[in-house]
Amino acid sequence: MSENKNQQRPSFHGSDIEQIEKYYGIPKDTIVKFGANVNPLGLSASVQRSLSEHLDIITSYPDRDYKSLRQVIASYCGTDMDYVVTGNGSTELISLLISQRNARHALVIGPTYSEYERELSLTGGRMSKYYLKEDQDFRLDAEDLRDALADDIDFLILCNPNNPTSSALTQDELRSLTILCKERNIFIMIDETYVEFAPSVEEITAVPLVSEYDNLMILRGVSKFFAAPGLRLGYGVTSNRQFLDELKRHQNPWSLNSIGAYAGELMLRDADYISRTRQLILTERNRCLASLKEFRYAKAYPAYGNFILVKICKDDVSSFGVFEHAVKQGMMIRDCSSFEGLPGEYVRFCIMNPEDNTRLLDCMAELLA
Repeated sequence: MSENKNQQRPSFHGSDIEQIEKYYGIPKDTIVKFGANVNPLGLSASVQRSLSEHLDIITSYPDRDYKSLRQVIASYCGTDMDYVVTGNGSTELISLLISQRNARHALVIGPTYSEYERELSLTGGRMSKYYLKEDQDFRLDAEDLRDALADDIDFLILCNPNNPTSSALTQDELRSLTILCKERNIFIMIDETYVEFAPSVEEITAVPLVSEYDNLMILRGVSKFFAAPGLRLGYGVTSNRQFLDELKRHQNPWSLNSIGAYAGELMLRDADYISRTRQLILTERNRCLASLKEFRYAKAYPAYGNFILVKICKDDVSSFGVFEHAVKQGMMIRDCSSFEGLPGEYVRFCIMNPEDNTRLLDCMAELLA
């Protein structure tokens, strides 16, 4: 039934706003981007002011070792500066990490971000997938995963909170997983792109584990939480000195420009912006989940990221149908049919400003309430 409902329809990524404009004839500036997972507060006003006053920073090369930025990152995350590496977005670090691990057999926990698979395909190694289960609200079953870890697996990739399910592992669960992988010589990549949106960052971040275990690396960036995807600032944290040195040896020098390095320090020190963001996301996420719970034909899953995954439970309504119904009202959500490991009809939307969230809920209610 799902395949029939989804025939002959266009496919859009969460950031394909130009394609949406062209296909539907809707001016892109009028579309609320519920598919991009970016902080609705936009770039911090104080960061904007400071950047505009210091544009002459581009007349000099950045510090090749980014010592000042790495110190700010370390303080922000609660770790050691020597464990931190910066990059041209977390995308560059994902690519470097995967290429330098050069895994014989990698296991990816999905459904998840497709970039991991793309990078793994370039290494020539074997890749397997372990899919989170809908009947467990896409929460990882640690014992089941243990059984799924083939003897030759040497690399494990997970996103926490996970995209698109918004599910998450706790730090205690991550510790148990890290210990298991340490015993079996498995290196873990943990993508924490959305961790700052969690109800409790301390409960689910793996950063404190880095000082205890050297078989993991954590990746973050400023694209989503700090609303700066165009800045291309990412960073990684690992205590594996040998691997970190090797990664840096293969990284292009000055991969992060002067403005990115300077802005990163401003953003991570902006306590007011961080507090306002968390207050908005936590409050609105709870409100949206409570509202969706009343829908007859939709199931929303517990959410730790700044987005909510919704299963459509009405036979004559498809994920694309909900997507199109919303986009024609100027709201772009994510049709999740392109995510492998999501059998059925699912949509995902991120938390925006309260009035926009209300408008989207009303729109979805027209089909699913």
